[in-house]
Amino acid sequence: MPDERTCGIDWGEARVGVAIDDDLGVLAHGRGVVPAKPEPALFAHLAKLAKDSGVTRFIVGLPLDMKGGEGDAARKARAFAQRLADATRLEIELWDERLTTTEARRTLAAAGFDERKIKTRIDEVAAVTLLQSWLDARTRRR
Repeated sequence: MPDERTCGIDWGEARVGVAIDDDLGVLAHGRGVVPAKPEPALFAHLAKLAKDSGVTRFIVGLPLDMKGGEGDAARKARAFAQRLADATRLEIELWDERLTTTEARRTLAAAGFDERKIKTRIDEVAAVTLLQSWLDARTRRR
């Protein structure tokens, strides 16, 4: 089991996209979409994923507006991140997720997915995009 992995979370009120990095902490890989409700079941799923995969931190997308400000969605994401931290006792980092859904939609469309398939995969691909952005920034900081 790897010693330290990171899980990216694209949180939404209906669905949560999940991604995890590889053993080297270089590439993000999708781990599916989980219903956001009931929240105790979501947290149990994420805690099990963390335990089974060696995840030591969650990166939760923070939906900032295009000027970098925080609105209602960002406040809700912060509250979710705090509840996730309380439930799992793992490190949580909030990460700017501006345009991740747009980029995910473009990626899926370019891969030939129709709109129905895009809807089923977009949250997972957004989580991958979010986590990959965090991983790339961490690499640049080193």
